[in-house]
Amino acid sequence: MRKILSFISLVLLLAACRPGKEVKNEVFNLPAVEDIAMYQVNPRVFAPEKSLNAVAARIDSIRELGVNMMWVMPIYPIGVEKGKNSPYCISDYKAIAPEFGTIDDFKNLTRICHDHGMGIILDWVANHTAWDHPWIKEHPEWYTRDEKADTIICPQPWNWEDVADLNYDNKDMREAMIDAMKFWIVEIGIDGFRCDVADGVPADFWKDAIDQLRAAAGERKIVMLAEGKNVDNFTIGGFDMNYGWDYKDELVKVWKGAPASDLIKADKAEYDSLPAGKVKMRFTTNHDHATEAAPCVEFTNERGAMAAYVASIFPHGGALIYGSQEVGYPDPINFFKYVAVDWTANPNIYKEYKELISLYNEYPSLRKGQMKAYEDPDVFIFEKSDGDEHFLILVNVRNEQKTANIPQEWVDYQTEDEITDQDITLKETLTLEPYQYLIMKF
Repeated sequence: MRKILSFISLVLLLAACRPGKEVKNEVFNLPAVEDIAMYQVNPRVFAPEKSLNAVAARIDSIRELGVNMMWVMPIYPIGVEKGKNSPYCISDYKAIAPEFGTIDDFKNLTRICHDHGMGIILDWVANHTAWDHPWIKEHPEWYTRDEKADTIICPQPWNWEDVADLNYDNKDMREAMIDAMKFWIVEIGIDGFRCDVADGVPADFWKDAIDQLRAAAGERKIVMLAEGKNVDNFTIGGFDMNYGWDYKDELVKVWKGAPASDLIKADKAEYDSLPAGKVKMRFTTNHDHATEAAPCVEFTNERGAMAAYVASIFPHGGALIYGSQEVGYPDPINFFKYVAVDWTANPNIYKEYKELISLYNEYPSLRKGQMKAYEDPDVFIFEKSDGDEHFLILVNVRNEQKTANIPQEWVDYQTEDEITDQDITLKETLTLEPYQYLIMKF
């Protein structure tokens, strides 16, 4: 039955989203934070030039994954002085680098996202600027200085030599930063920001900025994502989401042999300190981690990568797909330069991500229901429930067969795997193939 419904949905979606046909929504409604499924766009994997237009041309394929929010990495002019061609080295906060396109190109991408039922947020780098940003000469007092040498310094403790550290003790700089952020909300119509190095910027600045941005947006809602893990992102700053860095770190350790039950502890540690209504973004890769290894390498192989994704997004939602992982791109991606991705590769992987996000969207209990976990050294076992729907999820975190004990209340229950439609009669134990996962509905 699920396959029939999925086929009908696909036909309807394709009919509504044919290339060249405009899909008009009179009113675009931003998804609630707990319902977001995000897609990260690194423009440099879409085209060597005019990449914003290349992203727009792929909107149907992106949207059909089931994602409802696009995060676009920095597209601003890139600094040359001491530069390394990093998009996070910004020389003008209110412009777009010719490599990526024009302001009109980005306005068009924003419109297309909204027409296709997707929000769009832009990467914002408030911690530092390029060394050839006009502020360096016009307002040197806006930057952090080495008191002994009386020179502007790069951000510490990271020692990023291609950028200059901003001084958040300066009120005028704060006002100029907020003014630049308002430009993209008011003049361009984006739906919020992913804020780079959020933990390196004072939380009271974020509170002031976010309050003013929400006011500038008027009746429109915006979403604010912090690249950080400090609780004051929420309690002071007013962000809606931040990063599940610790959970990702634990995921890697488990795939290297740590007990699967350590994921239960990592999940609990992140959410026990989280204020109500806030969300941790969960991922198996992003632009930082992809510079080191693709998911199919970091998590052993293709099956390991898919099992890790299930173990990431279903405990508490906050799903992210980094553009390129949906086609199983196998190599590291250096976001300082153009990297060609074959978007037609591995259609089976694309299909599997699409099926997982479809389940994520279809059943609220899977992304935001209550979680009950069961300890096992080799299989991550947990239930998700919202009162009406109940799911049992098993993820074999090993590259070999493993047998798991089934929770007593599920024993003798007849169900099916939501992905394969395979009929399953649960007994006291169940053997899973290497990196196999099962998502079963009660």
